[in-house]
Amino acid sequence: MSKLSIDNLKTAIAAILEASQEKPRNFLETVELQVGLKDYDTQRDKRFSGTVKLPHVPRPNMKICVLGDAVHCDEAAKIGVEFMSVDDLKKLNKNKKLVKKLANKYDAFLASQVLIPQIPRLLGPGLNKAGKFPTLITHNDDMSKKILDMKSNVKFQLKKVLCMGVAIGNVGMTADELKQNSLM
Repeated sequence: MSKLSIDNLKTAIAAILEASQEKPRNFLETVELQVGLKDYDTQRDKRFSGTVKLPHVPRPNMKICVLGDAVHCDEAAKIGVEFMSVDDLKKLNKNKKLVKKLANKYDAFLASQVLIPQIPRLLGPGLNKAGKFPTLITHNDDMSKKILDMKSNVKFQLKKVLCMGVAIGNVGMTADELKQNSLM
């Protein structure tokens, strides 16, 4: 296994930030870490996936929706996060197109503890197929802290190809923050 050398990392991050300054875009560019695996047979060896919590939020404008009971909906309204109640979910009526539209509109979902078992009944398999099944939130959890945790978590998954890409930040971050996120 080869480790990242700090000097190479610093020069690469500096080059990325410099290139983004030279040619500014109309959107916030994401900085991604590409990992290539050697001597790993995906046919024979087990494939893996996981999540890692980064020290700095890589995607600050990630869209999160709270699927909640009355208490969680009120709390979401207070902190300015979009939410849907049980009645809103019932209106979707397992309509595949509407559920798919909902899944595409948001990057992640949070759901109340009482609502988690009802979600497959209310929405069908749409959110699961999109890989966006809601994360559990209880009444004891601090919603803003939970949302911040979701924004700073990145998922990685090894499929048939031997390389993985993980978003570690954006060009709006400092070089030091990018370095800390890449050395997770």
